[in-house]
Amino acid sequence: MPEELRVDTKLPLHTLLEGKTLLLVDGSSYLYRAFHAMPDLRGPDGEPTGALYGIINMLRRMRKDVTAEYSACVFDAKGKTFRDDWYPEYKANRPSMPGPLAAQIEPIHTAVRALGWPLLMIEGVEADDVIGTLACQAEKLGMKVI
Repeated sequence: MPEELRVDTKLPLHTLLEGKTLLLVDGSSYLYRAFHAMPDLRGPDGEPTGALYGIINMLRRMRKDVTAEYSACVFDAKGKTFRDDWYPEYKANRPSMPGPLAAQIEPIHTAVRALGWPLLMIEGVEADDVIGTLACQAEKLGMKVI
């Protein structure tokens, strides 16, 4: 292992992370924001690419504008969440994801990873709940959270 990647594991975690910055991005929110903000862009094969283009630009800009030692882009996982079990009417009246946006999900995940962002999805938990949990844990360790 290269020397710069080695960490003294005898140190408490809060000592290693205290004062560091954690940047958490709600990728699912960015999906919809980019999809509705961009025109109906299409690739040479006719596949929709507007949300993909928008999210790439937003994440690049975020990296440029915000200095953080640690970062992650968090997305909703497919399927039901614990909130659906608690309250069956949760988001019951929300329209389903538009087909042109759904077609861009996997390419967006691939692009996020290619940009160097760790991508997090927790089955049964929405992105904003994951972000809230991580933010609380990071703050307890003395980190600044954006």
